[in-house]
Amino acid sequence: MDERDRYLRIALVLIGIAFLLIYPLSQVWASGWLWQPRQHEYEQMIIGVYATLGVFLLLASKQPEAHLSLIWFTVTSSLVPGLIMAVHAVIDPVEQGHLFGDVPALFLVAIVLGFLAPRKVVSST
Repeated sequence: MDERDRYLRIALVLIGIAFLLIYPLSQVWASGWLWQPRQHEYEQMIIGVYATLGVFLLLASKQPEAHLSLIWFTVTSSLVPGLIMAVHAVIDPVEQGHLFGDVPALFLVAIVLGFLAPRKVVSST
């Protein structure tokens, strides 16, 4: 295992745990993690999606090369919503707390995994 693979495994574990902690984060720092007006059904749905992704990232950390599509999905599914959310946080003064909460967190996930993830599948044969 090379150093980059080791860092990727660590990143997958840390990001997986962070995704599992989105609910507590939203309760402690609502202005950085919850959008207005509050919609509890949406909040439950998005927390469930991220918690599920967190579990799968933890599982992928054991053998990242076998889960590249999940890792690249995480990169793109962090970058695209992060960009959309950044635009809305800049436009709407009520939402500017997100520029210091979930928006940079999503960009960090995309940057770290995008940098560490292999670009092509390594053949096992």
